[in-house]
Amino acid sequence: MNNYMSIRFKSVSENEALARNCIASFVSPLEPTMEDMADIRTSISEAVTNCIVHGYDGKIGMVEMSAYTEGKKLTIKITDRGCGIHNIDKARQPLYTSKPETERSGMGFTIMESFMDSVKIISKEGKGTTVIMTKNIRENTEVSDAG
Repeated sequence: MNNYMSIRFKSVSENEALARNCIASFVSPLEPTMEDMADIRTSISEAVTNCIVHGYDGKIGMVEMSAYTEGKKLTIKITDRGCGIHNIDKARQPLYTSKPETERSGMGFTIMESFMDSVKIISKEGKGTTVIMTKNIRENTEVSDAG
């Protein structure tokens, strides 16, 4: 392991930006491409939003986010101690949402799976959910205009 970080924050919507910005700062020494950075930030947003909207269902709880790097591989773990997911396979299906009355798109896991190299979901009803995502950071060949 090259580097490690961990934070805990309340499951309130303004902390979605905190999580995105924290992971962006953490991964920046790996010099990710703009596309990789956007993919990572979007995946974090989706995972944290799932914790807030679905995991705690309007109640306030804690969200834990940790990340580590091994070379150019980034691993991120996001955990809530909320209600858990009844059927993970169903939750992974595009357009499925457990809250259709709130006009949710049902694309959170689909987005994470398309932007990250791997997504693992561990959940137990009444205990919470953990999402573990990995991303191999590509070589940044973008030319700097520093001069």
